[in-house]
Amino acid sequence: MRTPHALLATALALAASAVAPQAGAAAQTAPAGRSATAVQVAAPTPGAYYVQSAVTGLNAADESGTVEQHNPQGNEDRQQWTLRAAGSAYVLENTDAPGSCLGRSGDQARTVPCTGADAPWEITPSGADQYTLKAPGTDRHLTVAAKPSGANYPAPLTIGAAGPLAAWYLTPVTPTTSPMPPASERTLDQVTFLTAHNAYANGVDGGFAPPFVNLFPNQARGIQQQLTDGVRGFQLDIHQTPDGAILCHNSCTLVSRPVALWVDLQRIVDFLKAHPDQIATVFLEDYVDPGVLRSELARVSGLSDVLYRPDQTGVRQNGWPRVADLIAANDRLLIFTDHSRSADQSAGLTRDSFGVMYQSEWTVENYWSMGSGAGASNWSCYSRWYGASTNIPLTRTEGAFQPLFVMNHFRDTTMSGTAETDNTKLADRAARFCLPAARKKPNFLAVDRYDLGNPTAAVDALNTYTYP
Repeated sequence: MRTPHALLATALALAASAVAPQAGAAAQTAPAGRSATAVQVAAPTPGAYYVQSAVTGLNAADESGTVEQHNPQGNEDRQQWTLRAAGSAYVLENTDAPGSCLGRSGDQARTVPCTGADAPWEITPSGADQYTLKAPGTDRHLTVAAKPSGANYPAPLTIGAAGPLAAWYLTPVTPTTSPMPPASERTLDQVTFLTAHNAYANGVDGGFAPPFVNLFPNQARGIQQQLTDGVRGFQLDIHQTPDGAILCHNSCTLVSRPVALWVDLQRIVDFLKAHPDQIATVFLEDYVDPGVLRSELARVSGLSDVLYRPDQTGVRQNGWPRVADLIAANDRLLIFTDHSRSADQSAGLTRDSFGVMYQSEWTVENYWSMGSGAGASNWSCYSRWYGASTNIPLTRTEGAFQPLFVMNHFRDTTMSGTAETDNTKLADRAARFCLPAARKKPNFLAVDRYDLGNPTAAVDALNTYTYP
């Protein structure tokens, strides 16, 4: 890793440049009145790319000669490939191993000499911004192996038949960006918000964990001060007690003076009423019954006046609305839950029936941990919802609808020195690791100790440009 200040400076420079489309971009913006597919290039232009599965969102990486799909990890882990023409075909040379190209040996994907017969690929568009890589003169494609029942997709990539598993994004290492539209025109999915991880665990508003865990608060300021400081996303853990939905870490046993969910929601709603040009979002790590949550929300005065219901306003069909329109309509508070819709259906009451959206249906989110509270960090950026039982890649897009991207950037345990250092690197990780991993800009930057390391600078940098 580079020094924190160098990382931040690099990312800020990248964000501020808002460069025009350049060689190496895998897609181009359609002119007015024409669809994106109408101007889609016949083949990608030369440049440095990530070869990214359209099914899993994971990247092709050179693993000692075997080509495997790995968690996206920026310029680490031998995941970057330089595309260049080779006659009527193309080769993809690994940027960390000159002369070594993504190729094949039998039915397996391998790195091979770039001059060899097994290195070239016919690269053909196969849908919106996706490509197939086919061995010339054959029907054999680079593909993800079929997923065994009850398991993840295997890591080694194979050479097989055409089909959904053979669809790839060629994601530019240096992304194409455009200047942020004026405030009156920017849509919700173009904007980035500072977000407090475990916003309730601050030691100011009340207790949040048993005594020993209380020594490691995720934040150092109460919810009211967080709002004043510009925090607009709030990650809250709720647990069920005889008193309702309570904010606690892991459980509420032995917690002194815990805060009820409705109390913090009331603080947020009151702030929005006092600041009619502001928008806020709440993310619930949710361990309560739906009826309990509904009763808790009913205690919040004025909640219905500002609660935003994307499920009732055509977002899935038309995409996210303009922020200015949300403000004009007073639709200024989004509430998400990580609870399972299927579990609520079994209980007979779904949370979206009273305005709480199921997060996995409306957002994508990277896995939350960068490692322990000390030592080296892991900057890989991959979906929280990738595993044997579910597969929601960070790259998910559904027609006009683009899920909001929650980027988590924190450790297992909050230590102030580590959090300060990590927060200085936030802009760089967002720009170089997580933006290309998701093929979309982060909308929520979730951090511990937002008062350290100036994460607001990263938010400001991201809010200077869009990533189409």
